[in-house]
Amino acid sequence: MKVAFVVIGKTDSPYFSEAIREYQSRLGHYIPFEMQVLPDIKNVRNLSESQQKEKEGELILKALQPGDYLVLLDEKGKEFTSMQFAAYIEKKTHTVSRRLVFVVGGPYGFSESVYKAASEKISLSKMTFSHQMIRVIFLEQLYRAMTILNNEPYHHE
Repeated sequence: MKVAFVVIGKTDSPYFSEAIREYQSRLGHYIPFEMQVLPDIKNVRNLSESQQKEKEGELILKALQPGDYLVLLDEKGKEFTSMQFAAYIEKKTHTVSRRLVFVVGGPYGFSESVYKAASEKISLSKMTFSHQMIRVIFLEQLYRAMTILNNEPYHHE
């Protein structure tokens, strides 16, 4: 199984970019991992919220491959502790044959077509974080899950 992380728009902040690179490097020791950055939608000022979600949704759906298992990072999704998320990842390694794809949507969330294509939704917190920050938070939690599954001392109860 390969884990893919799909986001819309590049990471603007140098310190978030550095953290993302660090966690990508660390994850490479545990699992096949790729991060795919989809381009920002152009001329968003001329688009309604729903039009922007539709255009982003088209990009997200085009990024998927046959057999992908799509998980949306969504505020209405299921919440996990770090230990529960590690168990979730372990289970997926046995049940997902191709790519386990996690997606962060744009500022207004996902289009209806993306919700329909998704197998699950996960929430990282009840709090709201910037789209730049959530990338680092997700990658850190994925890395933490890998260290938990490998009985390494990174995570403390």
